[in-house]
Amino acid sequence: MSQVHPPRADALQAYLAASPMVSMLGMRCNIMGDEMTAILPFQPKLIGNTTIQALHGGAIATFLEMTAAAQLFLKTETDAPSRTINLTVDYLRQGHAKDLYARAEIVKLGRRMASVRAVAWQDERAKPVTALVGHFMVG
Repeated sequence: MSQVHPPRADALQAYLAASPMVSMLGMRCNIMGDEMTAILPFQPKLIGNTTIQALHGGAIATFLEMTAAAQLFLKTETDAPSRTINLTVDYLRQGHAKDLYARAEIVKLGRRMASVRAVAWQDERAKPVTALVGHFMVG
């Protein structure tokens, strides 16, 4: 079975490599066919609460925002990065000191604005750690 390489996958990797925030987080994206999974590899600097070894909420929210922006970049024709209008982040479970995974779904894509939903998990996708709904300017 051959792996399908979407035409925008290389452009997305370049977009991510150029982002200081993505570099600081160590985030990467795996693209298989038309699905993208973002990965936030665990690093001790991402711990927010050292007593319980929990990931920092700001690191998780930023990871989800960048996942949503990456999904928009992958699915749209523009080379300009999207701009965040607003975000709502729901912290559902403690993020433990291990890798975090996320997927984003474009709920609505208009000419100037997009609505995106992103969910992050660790061990089981059915048990999300954090969910995000964001609105972005595109184009």
